[in-house]
Amino acid sequence: MTSEVAHLHPASPPMDQRSKDLRRMVLDALDGGGRGHIGSSMSLIEILRVLYDDVLRFKADEPMWDGRDRCILSKGHGCLTLYALLADKGFFPAQDLRTFCRPGSYLGGHPERGKIPGVEASTGALGHGLSIGVGMALAQRIHKRDSRVFVIMGDGEINEGSVWEAAMCASKHSLTNLTAIVDYNKIQSYGPTHVVQPMEPLVDKWQSFGFETVSIDGHDTNALLDALKAPLSSNKPTAVIANTVKGKGIPFAEGQATWHHKSNLPPEDIKKMYAALEAYDA
Repeated sequence: MTSEVAHLHPASPPMDQRSKDLRRMVLDALDGGGRGHIGSSMSLIEILRVLYDDVLRFKADEPMWDGRDRCILSKGHGCLTLYALLADKGFFPAQDLRTFCRPGSYLGGHPERGKIPGVEASTGALGHGLSIGVGMALAQRIHKRDSRVFVIMGDGEINEGSVWEAAMCASKHSLTNLTAIVDYNKIQSYGPTHVVQPMEPLVDKWQSFGFETVSIDGHDTNALLDALKAPLSSNKPTAVIANTVKGKGIPFAEGQATWHHKSNLPPEDIKKMYAALEAYDA
């Protein structure tokens, strides 16, 4: 048994209607744009759902409110899920999801700060989000605010050395208001992480860089809430290793690197995805 397999958590709880509804919003955007990072977006649903439903402090009608918490989607290619949550919370109209990646739309293939309400950083050039988050967390401390900063990274993304430079800086400054979340679906753009660049022992790595670290089922909303509702330490930054399934909710896409991104999706494939999601019972 490989360390990748041994590290998997037991089967996730059954998918509830809220998670299905959010996945349907992602499919609406795919339907409109005819393309997108499907696998990367579906693994993120529960992570962003718990953050926006239960953890983050924000005002949709005042996106730049000083007292808000900051959420950076460093793996910007998973933006379909971020767009779905922002639309769901009223940052912009839900019908705009269907303009995704169309000419003239503000909803591009990667999130852009200053163009999309609620987006904290322009991301997608992988490896930058944690550095930005460290700066934001330090700024909140300087301004004596109790705002928290969350940075969501892909497991392939953390191949980047800049991630670990930022991690060392976060630890040096004891940024208890910073939480790093790794969407650990174990497949990156062109293959399994244990083949491309092994991650294990991932919990030990983050602990050795000075983070209070926990490994959880990234589709279990109760486990996510327990890990994210408050900092895990009074003197260290937090790292949450969220074990997920790439393509979660679309059985024929689950765990498949070929579904990392799709272009020119034909209508019949979109219909198959809607149908598979409706029938999903695991």
